[in-house]
Amino acid sequence: MNEARPGRLLELAVVDLALIERLRLGFVPGLNVLTGETGAGKSLLIDALGLALGARADTGLVRHGAEVARVEALFERAPEPLICVREVSASGRSTARIDDETVTAARLAEIAGPLVELHGQHDQQRLLDERRQRDLLDRYGGHGAERAVMAEAVARWRANRAALAELAIDRSELERRLALHEHEAAEIAAARLRPGEAAEIAARLAAAEHIETVVRGGSVLREALTGETGGARDAIAVALRTARELARVDPRFGPLIDRLAAAEAEVEDVAAVARDLVADLDHDPAALAALEERLSLIYSLERRYGDDEAAVIAHGERARAEAERLRDLEAERARRAAQAALLLAEVAAAGARLSARRAETARRLTRAVSEVLEELGFPPGVFEVALGRRTAARDEPAVEIDGDAVVFDTAGIDELVYRIAPNPGEPARPLARIASGGELSRVALAIEVVLAAADETPTLVFDEIDTGIGGRSAEPIGRSLWALGRRHQVLCVTHLPQIAAWADAHFQIAKLERGGRTITEVRRLERDERILELAQMLAGPGGGRAAVAGARELLERAEARRAELAAGA
Repeated sequence: MNEARPGRLLELAVVDLALIERLRLGFVPGLNVLTGETGAGKSLLIDALGLALGARADTGLVRHGAEVARVEALFERAPEPLICVREVSASGRSTARIDDETVTAARLAEIAGPLVELHGQHDQQRLLDERRQRDLLDRYGGHGAERAVMAEAVARWRANRAALAELAIDRSELERRLALHEHEAAEIAAARLRPGEAAEIAARLAAAEHIETVVRGGSVLREALTGETGGARDAIAVALRTARELARVDPRFGPLIDRLAAAEAEVEDVAAVARDLVADLDHDPAALAALEERLSLIYSLERRYGDDEAAVIAHGERARAEAERLRDLEAERARRAAQAALLLAEVAAAGARLSARRAETARRLTRAVSEVLEELGFPPGVFEVALGRRTAARDEPAVEIDGDAVVFDTAGIDELVYRIAPNPGEPARPLARIASGGELSRVALAIEVVLAAADETPTLVFDEIDTGIGGRSAEPIGRSLWALGRRHQVLCVTHLPQIAAWADAHFQIAKLERGGRTITEVRRLERDERILELAQMLAGPGGGRAAVAGARELLERAEARRAELAAGA
Protein backbone atom coordinates (compact mmCIF):
# COMPACT_ATOMS: atom_id res chain seq x y z
CA MET A 1 0.00 0.00 0.00
CA ASN A 2 1.16 3.53 -0.76
CA GLU A 3 2.65 5.25 2.29
CA ALA A 4 1.73 8.83 1.25
CA ARG A 5 -0.84 10.40 3.61
CA PRO A 6 -4.28 10.41 1.94
CA GLY A 7 -6.32 13.62 1.80
CA ARG A 8 -9.77 14.84 0.78
CA LEU A 9 -12.56 12.87 -0.84
CA LEU A 10 -12.26 13.04 -4.63
CA GLU A 11 -15.10 10.84 -5.79
CA LEU A 12 -17.93 8.66 -4.50
CA ALA A 13 -19.50 5.94 -6.66
CA VAL A 14 -22.59 4.01 -5.54
CA VAL A 15 -24.36 1.07 -7.19
CA ASP A 16 -27.62 -0.60 -6.08
CA LEU A 17 -27.80 0.97 -2.63
CA ALA A 18 -31.43 1.46 -1.52
CA LEU A 19 -32.98 3.95 -3.97
CA ILE A 20 -29.66 4.64 -5.70
CA GLU A 21 -29.32 2.59 -8.86
CA ARG A 22 -26.02 4.01 -10.09
CA LEU A 23 -24.21 7.31 -9.57
CA ARG A 24 -20.72 8.76 -9.49
CA LEU A 25 -19.98 12.15 -7.88
CA GLY A 26 -16.82 14.22 -7.93
CA PHE A 27 -16.33 16.66 -5.03
CA VAL A 28 -14.39 19.93 -4.92
CA PRO A 29 -11.88 20.94 -2.21
CA GLY A 30 -14.11 23.59 -0.50
CA LEU A 31 -17.77 23.57 0.57
CA ASN A 32 -19.89 20.94 -1.16
CA VAL A 33 -23.63 21.32 -0.48
CA LEU A 34 -26.28 18.65 -1.11
CA THR A 35 -29.93 19.70 -1.27
CA GLY A 36 -33.20 18.11 -2.32
CA GLU A 37 -36.73 17.35 -1.30
CA THR A 38 -37.50 15.40 1.86
CA GLY A 39 -37.18 11.66 1.29
CA ALA A 40 -35.07 12.05 -1.86
CA GLY A 41 -32.13 10.33 -0.20
CA LYS A 42 -29.81 13.14 0.93
CA SER A 43 -28.67 11.27 4.02
CA LEU A 44 -28.41 8.06 1.97
CA LEU A 45 -25.23 9.41 0.41
CA ILE A 46 -23.81 9.92 3.89
CA ASP A 47 -24.71 6.30 4.71
CA ALA A 48 -22.95 5.20 1.52
CA LEU A 49 -19.82 7.13 2.49
CA GLY A 50 -19.99 5.55 5.94
CA LEU A 51 -19.86 2.08 4.37
CA ALA A 52 -16.71 3.04 2.47
CA LEU A 53 -15.23 4.15 5.79
CA GLY A 54 -15.84 0.76 7.42
CA ALA A 55 -19.21 1.35 9.12
CA ARG A 56 -21.41 -1.61 10.01
CA ALA A 57 -23.09 -3.08 6.93
CA ASP A 58 -26.88 -3.37 6.78
CA THR A 59 -28.24 -5.85 4.22
CA GLY A 60 -31.46 -3.80 4.16
CA LEU A 61 -29.56 -1.17 2.16
CA VAL A 62 -29.18 -3.51 -0.84
CA ARG A 63 -31.52 -2.30 -3.60
CA HIS A 64 -34.56 -4.53 -4.11
CA GLY A 65 -33.84 -7.06 -6.84
CA ALA A 66 -30.06 -6.58 -6.69
CA GLU A 67 -27.62 -9.12 -5.33
CA VAL A 68 -24.88 -6.74 -4.18
CA ALA A 69 -24.66 -3.08 -3.21
CA ARG A 70 -21.28 -1.45 -3.94
CA VAL A 71 -19.71 1.77 -2.71
CA GLU A 72 -16.36 3.08 -3.90
CA ALA A 73 -14.61 6.15 -2.43
CA LEU A 74 -11.50 7.73 -3.93
CA PHE A 75 -9.30 9.87 -1.69
CA GLU A 76 -6.56 12.25 -2.73
CA ARG A 77 -3.09 10.71 -2.47
CA ALA A 78 0.17 10.94 -4.41
CA PRO A 79 0.96 9.52 -6.87
CA GLU A 80 -2.39 7.67 -7.18
CA PRO A 81 -5.69 8.00 -5.31
CA LEU A 82 -6.52 5.77 -2.37
CA ILE A 83 -9.40 3.49 -3.41
CA CYS A 84 -11.72 2.17 -0.70
CA VAL A 85 -14.44 -0.30 -1.74
CA ARG A 86 -17.24 -1.89 0.25
CA GLU A 87 -19.68 -4.47 -1.07
CA VAL A 88 -22.73 -5.76 0.80
CA SER A 89 -24.65 -8.76 -0.51
CA ALA A 90 -28.35 -9.39 0.01
CA SER A 91 -27.40 -12.62 1.77
CA GLY A 92 -25.52 -10.67 4.44
CA ARG A 93 -21.92 -11.10 3.30
CA SER A 94 -19.76 -7.98 3.38
CA THR A 95 -16.38 -7.49 1.71
CA ALA A 96 -13.93 -4.61 1.84
CA ARG A 97 -10.94 -3.68 -0.29
CA ILE A 98 -8.24 -1.06 -0.20
CA ASP A 99 -6.39 -0.52 -3.48
CA ASP A 100 -7.65 -3.93 -4.76
CA GLU A 101 -6.38 -5.68 -1.62
CA THR A 102 -9.06 -7.52 0.36
CA VAL A 103 -9.17 -6.35 3.99
CA THR A 104 -11.48 -6.60 6.98
CA ALA A 105 -14.04 -3.90 7.71
CA ALA A 106 -12.02 -3.05 10.84
CA ARG A 107 -8.90 -2.50 8.73
CA LEU A 108 -10.90 -0.36 6.30
CA ALA A 109 -12.11 1.75 9.22
CA GLU A 110 -8.55 2.04 10.52
CA ILE A 111 -7.23 3.35 7.18
CA ALA A 112 -10.16 5.38 5.81
CA GLY A 113 -11.95 6.36 9.03
CA PRO A 114 -9.50 9.13 10.03
CA LEU A 115 -9.95 10.82 6.63
CA VAL A 116 -13.59 11.80 7.25
CA GLU A 117 -15.42 13.08 10.32
CA LEU A 118 -19.20 12.85 10.36
CA HIS A 119 -21.33 15.39 12.23
CA GLY A 120 -25.03 14.59 12.41
CA GLN A 121 -28.14 15.66 14.31
CA HIS A 122 -27.44 13.05 17.01
CA ASP A 123 -24.20 14.88 17.85
CA GLN A 124 -26.29 17.75 19.21
CA GLN A 125 -27.84 15.48 21.83
CA ARG A 126 -24.47 13.91 22.61
CA LEU A 127 -23.20 17.43 23.22
CA LEU A 128 -25.52 17.69 26.23
CA ASP A 129 -23.57 14.92 27.99
CA GLU A 130 -21.03 16.60 30.25
CA ARG A 131 -18.58 13.71 29.78
CA ARG A 132 -18.77 14.35 26.05
CA GLN A 133 -18.16 18.05 26.71
CA ARG A 134 -15.02 17.16 28.67
CA ASP A 135 -13.81 14.90 25.86
CA LEU A 136 -14.33 17.67 23.29
CA LEU A 137 -12.34 20.14 25.40
CA ASP A 138 -9.49 17.64 25.68
CA ARG A 139 -9.57 17.02 21.96
CA TYR A 140 -9.46 20.76 21.26
CA GLY A 141 -6.55 21.26 23.65
CA GLY A 142 -4.64 18.17 22.57
CA HIS A 143 -4.63 16.73 26.09
CA GLY A 144 -4.22 13.14 24.96
CA ALA A 145 -0.80 12.68 26.60
CA GLU A 146 -1.94 14.17 29.93
CA ARG A 147 -5.08 12.03 29.93
CA ALA A 148 -3.03 8.92 29.23
CA VAL A 149 -0.73 9.71 32.16
CA MET A 150 -3.77 10.27 34.39
CA ALA A 151 -5.41 7.01 33.28
CA GLU A 152 -2.20 5.05 33.90
CA ALA A 153 -1.75 6.59 37.35
CA VAL A 154 -5.32 5.73 38.34
CA ALA A 155 -4.95 2.20 36.94
CA ARG A 156 -1.80 1.62 39.06
CA TRP A 157 -3.55 3.00 42.16
CA ARG A 158 -6.60 0.79 41.56
CA ALA A 159 -4.45 -2.31 41.00
CA ASN A 160 -2.62 -1.67 44.28
CA ARG A 161 -5.91 -1.06 46.05
CA ALA A 162 -7.28 -4.37 44.76
CA ALA A 163 -4.11 -6.13 45.92
CA LEU A 164 -4.53 -4.59 49.38
CA ALA A 165 -8.08 -5.89 49.50
CA GLU A 166 -6.80 -9.36 48.67
CA LEU A 167 -4.32 -9.08 51.54
CA ALA A 168 -7.06 -8.30 54.05
CA ILE A 169 -7.29 -11.86 55.47
CA ASP A 170 -8.51 -12.75 58.98
CA ARG A 171 -5.69 -14.11 61.17
CA SER A 172 -7.35 -17.49 61.76
CA GLU A 173 -8.00 -17.81 58.01
CA LEU A 174 -4.41 -16.82 57.35
CA GLU A 175 -3.14 -19.53 59.68
CA ARG A 176 -5.46 -22.12 58.09
CA ARG A 177 -4.27 -21.29 54.58
CA LEU A 178 -0.61 -21.27 55.63
CA ALA A 179 -0.89 -24.68 57.32
CA LEU A 180 -2.64 -26.15 54.27
CA HIS A 181 -0.05 -24.93 51.77
CA GLU A 182 2.88 -25.93 53.99
CA HIS A 183 1.41 -29.43 54.39
CA GLU A 184 0.87 -29.84 50.65
CA ALA A 185 4.35 -28.58 49.77
CA ALA A 186 5.98 -30.82 52.39
CA GLU A 187 3.99 -33.91 51.41
CA ILE A 188 4.85 -33.55 47.74
CA ALA A 189 8.52 -32.74 48.44
CA ALA A 190 8.86 -35.79 50.73
CA ALA A 191 7.55 -38.07 47.97
CA ARG A 192 10.49 -37.12 45.68
CA LEU A 193 8.47 -37.85 42.57
CA ARG A 194 10.03 -38.43 39.19
CA PRO A 195 8.05 -37.90 35.95
CA GLY A 196 7.20 -41.28 34.38
CA GLU A 197 7.90 -43.21 37.58
CA ALA A 198 4.36 -44.59 37.98
CA ALA A 199 4.37 -46.05 34.47
CA GLU A 200 7.71 -47.78 35.09
CA ILE A 201 6.55 -49.32 38.38
CA ALA A 202 3.26 -50.46 36.84
CA ALA A 203 5.18 -52.21 34.06
CA ARG A 204 7.45 -54.01 36.54
CA LEU A 205 4.52 -55.16 38.64
CA ALA A 206 2.68 -56.40 35.54
CA ALA A 207 5.71 -58.45 34.62
CA ALA A 208 5.98 -59.84 38.17
CA GLU A 209 2.51 -61.38 37.84
CA HIS A 210 4.00 -64.04 35.43
CA ILE A 211 7.32 -64.51 37.18
CA GLU A 212 6.80 -68.24 38.14
CA THR A 213 5.88 -69.14 34.58
CA VAL A 214 8.94 -67.34 33.27
CA VAL A 215 11.29 -69.02 35.78
CA ARG A 216 10.01 -72.53 34.94
CA GLY A 217 10.14 -71.90 31.22
CA GLY A 218 13.63 -70.48 31.46
CA SER A 219 14.82 -73.63 33.24
CA VAL A 220 13.30 -75.91 30.58
CA LEU A 221 14.88 -73.75 27.85
CA ARG A 222 18.36 -73.95 29.43
CA GLU A 223 18.04 -77.71 29.99
CA ALA A 224 17.04 -78.22 26.35
CA LEU A 225 20.01 -76.27 25.14
CA THR A 226 22.78 -77.12 27.60
CA GLY A 227 21.40 -79.70 30.02
CA GLU A 228 23.62 -82.42 31.47
CA THR A 229 21.15 -85.11 30.34
CA GLY A 230 21.81 -84.38 26.70
CA GLY A 231 20.99 -80.97 25.47
CA ALA A 232 21.19 -79.47 22.00
CA ARG A 233 24.73 -78.26 22.66
CA ASP A 234 26.02 -81.84 23.23
CA ALA A 235 24.21 -83.18 20.16
CA ILE A 236 25.75 -80.48 17.99
CA ALA A 237 29.20 -81.22 19.43
CA VAL A 238 28.85 -84.92 18.47
CA ALA A 239 27.70 -83.93 14.96
CA LEU A 240 30.63 -81.51 14.60
CA ARG A 241 33.21 -84.23 15.49
CA THR A 242 31.59 -86.64 13.07
CA ALA A 243 31.63 -84.07 10.25
CA ARG A 244 35.33 -83.43 10.74
CA GLU A 245 36.12 -87.18 10.55
CA LEU A 246 34.08 -87.57 7.37
CA ALA A 247 35.73 -84.54 5.78
CA ARG A 248 39.09 -86.25 6.03
CA VAL A 249 37.92 -89.01 3.71
CA ASP A 250 35.31 -87.05 1.74
CA PRO A 251 35.89 -83.30 1.20
CA ARG A 252 32.19 -82.74 0.45
CA PHE A 253 31.51 -82.79 4.20
CA GLY A 254 33.87 -79.82 4.73
CA PRO A 255 31.24 -77.02 4.41
CA LEU A 256 29.15 -78.69 7.09
CA ILE A 257 31.90 -78.13 9.65
CA ASP A 258 31.49 -74.28 9.55
CA ARG A 259 27.73 -74.48 9.72
CA LEU A 260 27.77 -76.84 12.69
CA ALA A 261 30.37 -74.64 14.45
CA ALA A 262 28.12 -71.59 13.97
CA ALA A 263 25.11 -73.51 15.29
CA GLU A 264 27.11 -74.51 18.37
CA ALA A 265 28.02 -70.86 19.10
CA GLU A 266 24.41 -69.71 18.56
CA VAL A 267 23.10 -72.31 20.99
CA GLU A 268 25.62 -71.16 23.61
CA ASP A 269 24.52 -67.51 23.09
CA VAL A 270 20.76 -68.27 23.32
CA ALA A 271 21.37 -70.25 26.50
CA ALA A 272 23.32 -67.34 28.04
CA VAL A 273 20.59 -64.81 27.18
CA ALA A 274 17.87 -67.05 28.64
CA ARG A 275 19.94 -67.42 31.83
CA ASP A 276 20.38 -63.63 32.16
CA LEU A 277 16.66 -62.89 31.57
CA VAL A 278 15.67 -65.26 34.35
CA ALA A 279 18.37 -63.84 36.63
CA ASP A 280 17.04 -60.24 36.11
CA LEU A 281 13.58 -61.15 37.34
CA ASP A 282 12.66 -59.37 40.57
CA HIS A 283 10.91 -62.12 42.42
CA ASP A 284 11.69 -60.86 45.92
CA PRO A 285 8.24 -60.61 47.63
CA ALA A 286 9.42 -57.79 49.90
CA ALA A 287 10.66 -55.75 46.92
CA LEU A 288 7.37 -56.25 45.08
CA ALA A 289 5.42 -55.11 48.14
CA ALA A 290 7.56 -51.97 48.31
CA LEU A 291 6.84 -51.23 44.64
CA GLU A 292 3.10 -51.60 45.18
CA GLU A 293 3.26 -49.26 48.16
CA ARG A 294 5.20 -46.67 46.13
CA LEU A 295 2.71 -46.85 43.27
CA SER A 296 -0.19 -46.42 45.69
CA LEU A 297 1.46 -43.27 47.10
CA ILE A 298 1.95 -41.79 43.64
CA TYR A 299 -1.67 -42.48 42.65
CA SER A 300 -2.90 -40.91 45.91
CA LEU A 301 -0.94 -37.71 45.23
CA GLU A 302 -2.19 -37.57 41.65
CA ARG A 303 -5.81 -37.88 42.78
CA ARG A 304 -5.38 -34.82 45.00
CA TYR A 305 -2.89 -32.63 43.18
CA GLY A 306 -2.63 -33.41 39.47
CA ASP A 307 -3.04 -35.77 36.55
CA ASP A 308 0.57 -37.00 36.55
CA GLU A 309 3.86 -36.68 38.39
CA ALA A 310 4.81 -33.43 36.61
CA ALA A 311 1.47 -31.81 37.57
CA VAL A 312 1.87 -32.89 41.19
CA ILE A 313 5.41 -31.47 41.33
CA ALA A 314 4.13 -28.18 39.85
CA HIS A 315 1.36 -28.06 42.46
CA GLY A 316 3.95 -28.52 45.17
CA GLU A 317 5.97 -25.59 43.82
CA ARG A 318 2.89 -23.40 43.82
CA ALA A 319 2.00 -24.44 47.35
CA ARG A 320 5.52 -23.67 48.51
CA ALA A 321 5.44 -20.23 46.83
CA GLU A 322 2.01 -19.44 48.30
CA ALA A 323 3.17 -20.48 51.76
CA GLU A 324 6.12 -18.11 51.43
CA ARG A 325 3.78 -15.33 50.31
CA LEU A 326 1.45 -15.91 53.25
CA ARG A 327 4.36 -15.90 55.68
CA ASP A 328 5.34 -12.52 54.21
CA LEU A 329 1.76 -11.20 54.16
CA GLU A 330 2.09 -8.66 56.94
CA ALA A 331 5.20 -7.16 55.38
CA GLU A 332 3.50 -7.14 51.96
CA ARG A 333 0.50 -5.38 53.45
CA ALA A 334 2.75 -2.70 54.90
CA ARG A 335 4.55 -2.28 51.58
CA ARG A 336 1.26 -1.98 49.68
CA ALA A 337 -0.13 0.53 52.17
CA ALA A 338 2.96 2.70 51.81
CA GLN A 339 2.77 2.38 48.03
CA ALA A 340 -0.90 3.41 48.06
CA ALA A 341 0.01 6.83 49.44
CA LEU A 342 2.71 7.30 46.80
CA LEU A 343 0.40 6.17 43.98
CA LEU A 344 -2.34 8.49 45.20
CA ALA A 345 0.17 11.35 45.15
CA GLU A 346 0.97 10.45 41.53
CA VAL A 347 -2.77 10.55 40.73
CA ALA A 348 -3.04 13.98 42.34
CA ALA A 349 -0.03 15.31 40.43
CA ALA A 350 -1.31 13.94 37.09
CA GLY A 351 -4.80 15.32 37.79
CA ALA A 352 -3.42 18.75 38.70
CA ARG A 353 -1.35 18.93 35.49
CA LEU A 354 -4.33 17.91 33.36
CA SER A 355 -6.58 20.37 35.20
CA ALA A 356 -4.15 23.23 34.59
CA ARG A 357 -4.06 22.43 30.86
CA ARG A 358 -7.85 22.28 30.80
CA ALA A 359 -8.21 25.64 32.50
CA GLU A 360 -6.09 27.32 29.83
CA THR A 361 -7.85 25.41 27.03
CA ALA A 362 -11.27 26.28 28.49
CA ARG A 363 -10.43 29.99 28.16
CA ARG A 364 -9.36 29.52 24.54
CA LEU A 365 -12.41 27.42 23.65
CA THR A 366 -14.72 29.95 25.36
CA ARG A 367 -13.30 32.78 23.25
CA ALA A 368 -13.32 30.81 19.98
CA VAL A 369 -16.90 29.49 20.34
CA SER A 370 -18.18 32.88 21.50
CA GLU A 371 -16.72 34.51 18.40
CA VAL A 372 -18.46 32.02 16.11
CA LEU A 373 -21.73 32.36 18.04
CA GLU A 374 -21.51 36.12 17.71
CA GLU A 375 -21.32 35.65 13.94
CA LEU A 376 -24.40 33.41 14.22
CA GLY A 377 -26.45 36.16 15.85
CA PHE A 378 -25.73 35.71 19.56
CA PRO A 379 -24.61 38.58 21.80
CA PRO A 380 -20.89 38.80 22.70
CA GLY A 381 -19.56 36.57 25.47
CA VAL A 382 -22.59 34.31 25.44
CA PHE A 383 -20.67 31.05 25.89
CA GLU A 384 -18.40 29.75 28.62
CA VAL A 385 -16.67 26.52 29.57
CA ALA A 386 -16.96 26.16 33.34
CA LEU A 387 -14.51 23.94 35.23
CA GLY A 388 -15.21 22.63 38.70
CA ARG A 389 -14.35 19.87 41.15
CA ARG A 390 -16.55 17.75 43.39
CA THR A 391 -15.68 17.35 47.05
CA ALA A 392 -15.42 13.69 48.06
CA ALA A 393 -17.86 12.11 50.47
CA ARG A 394 -16.60 10.55 53.69
CA ASP A 395 -15.83 7.06 52.33
CA GLU A 396 -15.14 8.09 48.73
CA PRO A 397 -11.60 7.80 47.27
CA ALA A 398 -10.11 11.27 46.88
CA VAL A 399 -6.94 13.24 46.27
CA GLU A 400 -5.98 16.45 48.01
CA ILE A 401 -5.92 19.45 45.65
CA ASP A 402 -5.38 22.92 47.10
CA GLY A 403 -6.38 21.64 50.52
CA ASP A 404 -9.62 20.02 49.34
CA ALA A 405 -10.43 16.31 49.10
CA VAL A 406 -11.50 15.92 45.47
CA VAL A 407 -12.96 12.88 43.68
CA PHE A 408 -11.21 11.57 40.58
CA ASP A 409 -11.47 9.03 37.78
CA THR A 410 -9.34 7.98 34.82
CA ALA A 411 -10.33 11.18 32.98
CA GLY A 412 -9.11 13.53 35.73
CA ILE A 413 -10.31 15.56 38.70
CA ASP A 414 -12.46 18.07 36.82
CA GLU A 415 -16.18 18.37 36.36
CA LEU A 416 -16.86 20.39 33.25
CA VAL A 417 -20.00 21.97 31.81
CA TYR A 418 -20.69 24.18 28.80
CA ARG A 419 -22.86 27.16 29.72
CA ILE A 420 -24.69 29.72 27.64
CA ALA A 421 -26.45 33.01 28.39
CA PRO A 422 -28.49 33.75 25.24
CA ASN A 423 -30.51 36.50 26.91
CA PRO A 424 -28.74 39.65 28.23
CA GLY A 425 -29.20 40.09 31.96
CA GLU A 426 -29.89 36.40 32.52
CA PRO A 427 -27.27 34.15 34.14
CA ALA A 428 -25.47 31.50 32.11
CA ARG A 429 -27.05 28.07 32.33
CA PRO A 430 -25.81 24.60 31.38
CA LEU A 431 -26.25 23.77 27.72
CA ALA A 432 -28.54 20.86 28.63
CA ARG A 433 -31.11 23.32 30.04
CA ILE A 434 -31.49 25.37 26.85
CA ALA A 435 -35.10 25.17 25.70
CA SER A 436 -34.67 26.28 22.09
CA GLY A 437 -33.65 23.63 19.58
CA GLY A 438 -32.45 26.35 17.24
CA GLU A 439 -30.10 27.72 19.90
CA LEU A 440 -28.76 24.27 20.60
CA SER A 441 -28.19 23.67 16.87
CA ARG A 442 -26.23 26.89 16.53
CA VAL A 443 -24.16 26.23 19.63
CA ALA A 444 -23.43 22.69 18.44
CA LEU A 445 -22.42 24.00 15.02
CA ALA A 446 -20.20 26.67 16.55
CA ILE A 447 -18.40 24.10 18.71
CA GLU A 448 -18.00 21.73 15.77
CA VAL A 449 -16.68 24.55 13.57
CA VAL A 450 -14.13 25.52 16.21
CA LEU A 451 -13.07 21.93 16.83
CA ALA A 452 -12.91 21.13 13.14
CA ALA A 453 -10.77 24.21 12.49
CA ALA A 454 -8.22 22.81 14.95
CA ASP A 455 -8.51 19.30 13.51
CA GLU A 456 -6.37 17.76 10.76
CA THR A 457 -9.18 15.58 9.37
CA PRO A 458 -9.22 16.24 5.59
CA THR A 459 -13.00 15.94 5.04
CA LEU A 460 -15.80 17.08 7.37
CA VAL A 461 -19.39 16.00 6.77
CA PHE A 462 -22.38 17.87 8.27
CA ASP A 463 -25.64 15.96 7.89
CA GLU A 464 -28.62 18.33 8.44
CA ILE A 465 -27.13 19.86 11.56
CA ASP A 466 -29.08 23.04 10.72
CA THR A 467 -32.35 21.44 11.83
CA GLY A 468 -34.30 23.93 13.95
CA ILE A 469 -32.39 26.95 12.65
CA GLY A 470 -34.35 29.77 11.01
CA GLY A 471 -33.46 31.77 7.92
CA ARG A 472 -32.08 34.74 9.88
CA SER A 473 -29.37 32.58 11.46
CA ALA A 474 -28.71 30.50 8.36
CA GLU A 475 -26.63 33.02 6.38
CA PRO A 476 -23.92 33.28 9.08
CA ILE A 477 -23.86 29.49 9.29
CA GLY A 478 -23.29 29.27 5.54
CA ARG A 479 -20.48 31.80 5.87
CA SER A 480 -18.91 29.79 8.71
CA LEU A 481 -19.08 26.54 6.74
CA TRP A 482 -17.57 28.25 3.68
CA ALA A 483 -14.74 29.64 5.83
CA LEU A 484 -14.20 26.18 7.27
CA GLY A 485 -13.96 24.94 3.69
CA ARG A 486 -10.83 27.03 3.19
CA ARG A 487 -8.99 24.69 5.60
CA HIS A 488 -10.92 21.45 5.10
CA GLN A 489 -13.12 19.86 2.50
CA VAL A 490 -16.71 20.20 3.75
CA LEU A 491 -19.77 18.20 2.70
CA CYS A 492 -23.04 19.59 4.00
CA VAL A 493 -26.57 18.20 3.66
CA THR A 494 -28.93 21.15 4.23
CA HIS A 495 -32.50 22.33 3.71
CA LEU A 496 -31.67 26.04 4.05
CA PRO A 497 -31.06 28.10 0.87
CA GLN A 498 -29.05 30.66 2.84
CA ILE A 499 -26.46 27.92 3.52
CA ALA A 500 -26.63 26.39 0.04
CA ALA A 501 -25.88 29.79 -1.54
CA TRP A 502 -22.37 29.68 -0.05
CA ALA A 503 -21.46 26.40 -1.75
CA ASP A 504 -18.39 25.99 -3.93
CA ALA A 505 -20.22 23.03 -5.50
CA HIS A 506 -23.98 22.49 -5.26
CA PHE A 507 -25.47 19.01 -5.78
CA GLN A 508 -29.19 18.38 -6.20
CA ILE A 509 -30.66 15.08 -5.00
CA ALA A 510 -33.96 14.12 -6.60
CA LYS A 511 -36.30 11.13 -6.47
CA LEU A 512 -37.47 9.98 -9.90
CA GLU A 513 -39.49 7.14 -11.42
CA ARG A 514 -37.85 5.16 -14.18
CA GLY A 515 -39.13 1.92 -15.68
CA GLY A 516 -41.69 1.58 -12.92
CA ARG A 517 -39.02 1.85 -10.21
CA THR A 518 -38.19 4.74 -7.89
CA ILE A 519 -34.57 5.87 -8.03
CA THR A 520 -32.49 8.63 -6.48
CA GLU A 521 -30.49 10.78 -8.85
CA VAL A 522 -27.74 13.25 -7.93
CA ARG A 523 -26.21 15.87 -10.19
CA ARG A 524 -24.05 18.95 -9.83
CA LEU A 525 -25.88 22.17 -10.67
CA GLU A 526 -24.67 24.97 -12.89
CA ARG A 527 -25.24 28.58 -11.80
CA ASP A 528 -28.67 29.03 -13.43
CA GLU A 529 -29.79 25.64 -12.12
CA ARG A 530 -28.63 26.67 -8.65
CA ILE A 531 -30.86 29.73 -8.79
CA LEU A 532 -33.89 27.57 -9.61
CA GLU A 533 -33.03 25.12 -6.81
CA LEU A 534 -32.57 27.97 -4.33
CA ALA A 535 -35.91 29.45 -5.46
CA GLN A 536 -37.67 26.14 -4.75
CA MET A 537 -35.95 25.94 -1.38
CA LEU A 538 -37.18 29.47 -0.62
CA ALA A 539 -40.78 29.23 -1.77
CA GLY A 540 -41.51 25.72 -3.02
CA PRO A 541 -42.20 24.58 -6.63
CA GLY A 542 -44.76 27.36 -7.27
CA GLY A 543 -42.73 30.30 -6.06
CA GLY A 544 -42.70 32.05 -9.42
CA ARG A 545 -40.60 35.02 -10.50
CA ALA A 546 -40.40 36.55 -7.06
CA ALA A 547 -38.82 33.41 -5.68
CA VAL A 548 -36.34 33.27 -8.58
CA ALA A 549 -35.45 36.93 -8.05
CA GLY A 550 -34.94 36.30 -4.35
CA ALA A 551 -32.79 33.26 -5.06
CA ARG A 552 -30.66 35.21 -7.53
CA GLU A 553 -30.18 37.99 -5.01
CA LEU A 554 -29.30 35.44 -2.32
CA LEU A 555 -26.69 33.79 -4.53
CA GLU A 556 -25.19 37.09 -5.73
CA ARG A 557 -24.94 38.37 -2.18
CA ALA A 558 -23.14 35.20 -1.09
CA GLU A 559 -20.80 35.37 -4.10
CA ALA A 560 -19.94 39.00 -3.36
CA ARG A 561 -19.32 38.29 0.30
CA ARG A 562 -17.16 35.31 -0.59
CA ALA A 563 -15.08 37.47 -2.90
CA GLU A 564 -14.60 40.04 -0.12
CA LEU A 565 -13.56 37.41 2.39
CA ALA A 566 -11.21 35.75 -0.09
CA ALA A 567 -9.59 39.11 -0.93
CA GLY A 568 -9.09 39.93 2.74
CA ALA A 569 -7.64 36.53 3.60
